[in-house]
Amino acid sequence: MELRHLRYFSTVATELHFGRAAEKLHIAQPPLSKQIKDLEVELGFELFARTKRSVALTPAGQAFLVEVTQIFQKLDRAIDIGRKTSRGELGQISIGFVGSATYNILPVMLQQFHDRYPHVRIELHELTTDRQLIWLREGRIDIGLIRPPVIDTDLGSQVIFQESLVVALPTNHHLAVLNKIELSSLAAERFILFPRQLAPGLYDPIIAICQAAGFSPQVVQECIQMQTIVSLVSANMGVSILPESIQEAQRQGVVYKPIAAASGTDKLATIAIIWRLNDDLQTINRLLEIVLN
Repeated sequence: MELRHLRYFSTVATELHFGRAAEKLHIAQPPLSKQIKDLEVELGFELFARTKRSVALTPAGQAFLVEVTQIFQKLDRAIDIGRKTSRGELGQISIGFVGSATYNILPVMLQQFHDRYPHVRIELHELTTDRQLIWLREGRIDIGLIRPPVIDTDLGSQVIFQESLVVALPTNHHLAVLNKIELSSLAAERFILFPRQLAPGLYDPIIAICQAAGFSPQVVQECIQMQTIVSLVSANMGVSILPESIQEAQRQGVVYKPIAAASGTDKLATIAIIWRLNDDLQTINRLLEIVLN
């Protein structure tokens, strides 16, 4: 039994007329009649009660039609799912992101993608840049939002967000009354920063602008999460320099101040999107189209 036999049966059952069914199927009537007879022999029961003037479904044929109709409905759905999946409109995508991306690019990216492809399941993983690179190579995530740079010929990457840096101070700090902070005024301060090994793309620019101001920061504490850095600043454990979008997460006991004489310090904090160059997953291509275009 082939799928075409079921198609022949379904058409005859709908038309209840071999001539009209044959015309609809674009075949001659005698071959159609033979195909139906062969199908009945294979099934072991009659599908149609035939007279010279009429064709009617037998009780067995009626029951068989119900099941065949469901088969074709499932087949149509399978074809539709296959087509949408091939276009990246169905399926799943796993995205890694640095925590600070939740304050800027990530919500916008997710909303645009979900609006366009609402049937794609999104799996999110908050990971440091170094962990994202490992997971991406292992296939555990499909896309990453990281702090560049990335040197890997198997990965594609592009900066998609840039922002300035700000100074985070305890509210009772003597510099908190100023509108802007001269970096040189922080030379004697204790710094709380993100570990370099986890995100050199953020750590190195901070160190560079401090050195350009005439000092190397005294780092007394390193924290993986920016929220933890902010918490320690609020507890008077030190000061920090952070991407300005951290201000979206307001916390009592902390004030954020722009850096004075900002020439050369604008847009130093960057976020890049990364992906495997040899990956043919269409959901990845659809997301990249949204983000990069």
